Amino acid sequence: MDKKLANARTNRILWVDLEMTGLDPIKDRILEVAAVVTDWDFKEIATYEGIIKVGPRLMERRMKVSKDFWDANPEARDGLIKQNLEKGRSGRTVENELLAFIDEHFEAGLPVLLAGNSIHQDKRFIVNEWPRLDARLHYRMLDVSAWKVVFEAKYKKRFAKPEEHRALGDIRGSIMELKYYLAKVKA
Repeated sequence: MDKKLANARTNRILWVDLEMTGLDPIKDRILEVAAVVTDWDFKEIATYEGIIKVGPRLMERRMKVSKDFWDANPEARDGLIKQNLEKGRSGRTVENELLAFIDEHFEAGLPVLLAGNSIHQDKRFIVNEWPRLDARLHYRMLDVSAWKVVFEAKYKKRFAKPEEHRALGDIRGSIMELKYYLAKVKA
């Protein structure tokens, strides 16, 4: 592999966002995943979106547990239910596609840095549902919510991130949010 290309592939970030039936990584399931590869200037290099098939009874039962959240976000809820019924595929298929996406955009054999907002929660679902993907990820993560905590508590600065509750839009909001915080830091 060309040394310049290999170096570029190690200087990338994998942004991930999951939409799930709820927040319990054992009882709930992933419904939607988006992944965005960026460089360290946060320029998008590639995107991936996947829809995971979840049984309708499980979806209904778990969404009742998180009823307040889903009732407050009916557009997201209805969109996720509709796409699950029409386009959902097995979790294994989606995991295979994510691994191929990583292989295409990151150097083989090197752990991939995972980024996102409250990414530790998404990582819990990845550990539970996609162990082969988890094996490719670095133990360190870039969690935008840590920046949010510091800037809100220490500097009273708040970023008004759009809350679509759809995976790809939420990633792009997280990238915008991190850019906002970094613009406040003097180099």
